[in-house]
Amino acid sequence: MIRHRFYLSTLLASFCVLAAGTASAESYSGLLKKGYTVAAMSHAKSGSMGWVLSGKDGKHFCKAKFGMAVIDSKTLVSFLPSGKMIKLDRVVFEESVGGPDPSLPNLADLKAGRVEPRHVGSCVPLRG
Repeated sequence: MIRHRFYLSTLLASFCVLAAGTASAESYSGLLKKGYTVAAMSHAKSGSMGWVLSGKDGKHFCKAKFGMAVIDSKTLVSFLPSGKMIKLDRVVFEESVGGPDPSLPNLADLKAGRVEPRHVGSCVPLRG
């Protein structure tokens, strides 16, 4: 009986921590609707790539949600979880996957902060 209470209380505590962590997250589209502006692409302290959005209520960091981007007609870039970029031959890649992928974002647009909501993950408030 004591074991069951321990597991139940541990499970409940874990749920509360997870619920509290997600309560402060905002969506990229929601922040844009509130008038937030998007800065150039940058890296968080963790190494994650994304964008800082600034508004009257403070700043948020929104994680990037894409694995590849277009550099030019001959080159693609693939992103590692660490944020490192690896260049790929676009023609060879497109032949291997059956053709061009029109959903890939343009790297220059991403770097400049011109990003579509589908390429942005969760947004969390920045402190300090």
